[in-house]
Amino acid sequence: MPGLSKHFIFGGLLLGLIYSAAQWTSYGPPRFHTPQEIQAFHANSMLEVVDSNVIFPTSKACVGCHGRDENGYASVDLAGNDVNVVDDWSATMMANSAKDPFWRAKVSHEILIHPMHSAAIQDKCTSCHAPNGRYTAHYRGHGPYSIADMLADSIGMDGVSCSTCHKISQQDFGLTFSGQINFDTARVIYGPYYEPFAAPMEDFVGFRPLHGQHVPEAGLCAPCHTLITHPVNAQGEFLDIAFVEQATYHEWLNSTYGLQNVTCQDCHFSRIKDPVVISSNYLFLDGRVPFGIHEMAGANTMMLRLMKQNRQALGITASAENYDATIAATYAMLQDKTLSMELQAETVRSDSVTFALKLTNRAGHKFPSGYPSRRALVSFVALTEQGDTLFRSGMLQPDYEVEGHDPVVEPHYQMITRPDQAQIYEMVMGDAAGQLTTVLLRGYEPLKDNRLPPLGFRTTHSAYDTTRIFGNALNDPDFNKVNGVEGTGSDIVRYRISVNGYQGNIRAYATVYYQSLPPKWMEEIFADSTPEIETFRTMFNNADRSPVAVSSAQTGNVYVDGVTAARESALQQAIRVFPNPAPDGKCQVLADGLNVLGIRVFDAKGSWLKSLPAGATEVSLPGRGVFLLEIRTDKGTLTQRVLAR
Repeated sequence: MPGLSKHFIFGGLLLGLIYSAAQWTSYGPPRFHTPQEIQAFHANSMLEVVDSNVIFPTSKACVGCHGRDENGYASVDLAGNDVNVVDDWSATMMANSAKDPFWRAKVSHEILIHPMHSAAIQDKCTSCHAPNGRYTAHYRGHGPYSIADMLADSIGMDGVSCSTCHKISQQDFGLTFSGQINFDTARVIYGPYYEPFAAPMEDFVGFRPLHGQHVPEAGLCAPCHTLITHPVNAQGEFLDIAFVEQATYHEWLNSTYGLQNVTCQDCHFSRIKDPVVISSNYLFLDGRVPFGIHEMAGANTMMLRLMKQNRQALGITASAENYDATIAATYAMLQDKTLSMELQAETVRSDSVTFALKLTNRAGHKFPSGYPSRRALVSFVALTEQGDTLFRSGMLQPDYEVEGHDPVVEPHYQMITRPDQAQIYEMVMGDAAGQLTTVLLRGYEPLKDNRLPPLGFRTTHSAYDTTRIFGNALNDPDFNKVNGVEGTGSDIVRYRISVNGYQGNIRAYATVYYQSLPPKWMEEIFADSTPEIETFRTMFNNADRSPVAVSSAQTGNVYVDGVTAARESALQQAIRVFPNPAPDGKCQVLADGLNVLGIRVFDAKGSWLKSLPAGATEVSLPGRGVFLLEIRTDKGTLTQRVLAR
C-alpha cells in the first residue's frame, strides 16, 4: 500500500488482530483490519472506497497491493526484479483496448459506411474493447453502449482490466463468443491460487478473492477471441449467413495444445517458477508458484510502438519503460516462439536450382491469427558469390508493400518461379459479391485463408467450421500434411530459379516478416475521413511501421555450372559417341573440330570408374549396362549416356 510505513504495517496488523479478537463475540466473524487501518489506507493511497453497487472495480483499486512494492518484498522474483502485475498490464493492448486509436478509427469507418447500424456496431465493438462498462450498462438496463458512453465512463475506459478476466464466471465456460462474457456479478474476484489471503481485498476494496480453477484455462479467452458476425450487403441489408472474422480460441481447440494442457496463458503470460509474494505490506505471506508475468505479449509491435509514442494524446498512464518491457516481450514471442524454418537446395541442374523452404508454426493457433489484417510474408533471394541477385521474391518496398503482389488476392503457391509471385500467409475477406473488402460488416466469405495451422490441426475436427482453409492451400499436398496425413502445422514452398548461364556458388536466403496493418489493408479506411480516422492517420504516418522479421533461414554454397549448360547444345551437335548401344562395350568419341582434353567413365550411379588421357577417343567400357562418359574439350564439357551390350 503506497505511503504506509513498515511501522504502520506491523503495528496496524498487531492492533488489527487484537481488535478482531475483541470484536468476535459482539459483531460476528472478525475483520482482519481495524476501521482505523482501513481509513488510513484510503487516506494514504488516495484511493476511494469501491461503491457497493459497482460490479467491476477499476485497476486503480488493485494498485495498493498488486502494484510496485516500495519495500521490495512483494511482486519481485528471486533476483529482485519487479514483476508487479499492474505496471506490466498497463502497457498492453488489453489495458488500452478502449484507447486504441486504430480501433476507434475502424469503428468510425464502419459507422460511416453503414450509419443505419451505428448503435449495433458500437455496442458490439465495446463488448470486448470496453467490456466492464458495456456489461454494466446492459446489466443496469441502459444499453446499447456507445463510444460516447465509453468515453464518459471510467470503468469502460479501463479497457480489459484486472476485474474483466478475474470476474469471469464458470457459467458456459469456453462456450460463448463474440463478446458474450458471463461475469459473476457478486462481489468476488477469482484467482488461480488456493486459499487466498482475503483480508486486504475484502477490507480495503470490498471484494472477496476466491480460488477459480478456470482462471488459468484457455476458455477464459474464448468470449473475445472468437468473433462471428452477421454480414450485410452493399445496401446495408443483413444476410442470412455467419462470417468468422476471428477464431483464435477455436484454432487452439483444433490443435494438439489442448490435449497437452498448454493454454493461452502458458504462452501469453510467461510463467516463472520463482515464488512471488503477490500482495504488498504483509511480510508473513509466502510466495506463490507459478507466477504469470502480466505482459500479455501478443504480436502487435507496431501498435505498441505507436501507443508508446502517443501516450499523452491517448490518455495512457503507462510509462515508456513499461512499454519497452512489453515491446521486448512481444518481440520475444514473435521471434522465439512462433515459427521455425528450414531451407535447402532440393534439385540442382545445369540450368536451374529448386529450393525447398519448410515453415512450421509453433504457435497454439494459426499464424497469423486474430484480426484479419494480419499477414506474414516470405522474402526469398538467391545471390551469386559476388553478391549479385539471381532471383528474388516477396521483397518489401519502401512503403512496406510486397513488390509485384496481386492488388486483390495473391494466391497461395506450391512452386514460385517468377519474381512477381510471393508467398503471403493471410486471410483475405470477400463481400457478398465476391469482391475484396476490409469493411468488417461486409465480410461474407474468405477469398483466401492459407494461414499456417497449428500442430495437430485437422479438417475433420469439430471446430473446423470456424477455422477453415480457403483457396489453393486446400490442394497443396505439403500444406499441414505429410504423405497425406494432416496435422504437421507446416508448409513447404518451393522456389525454382534459372541460373542464367552463371557458373559458381550461389546462396539462398529466406525471411518471414509479420505485419499487423499492411498498406493494402489501410487503403480503404484512409480513402474516407472521420475525426478518428484523421487522428489515427497522423499517428500512423509518423509511426515506425517496419514489419517484424520473425524467422529466417539460409543455405550453404550450392555450385551450379550454367556456363556448361549454355554451351551444351553446341557441344551436343559437335560430339557423338558411336556406336551407341556399344557392342562388346567398345565405342568411339567423335569430336568434330574439337580437341578432346580427357574422358572420364562413371557408372549409372555416378561413381568414377576410369579416366582416359588427352587425345584418346577409343573407349572400352568395363562391363554391361548404362555408363556415363564425361568428355572434356577445349570448348567445354559434355556428359553422354552410353549403353554397353
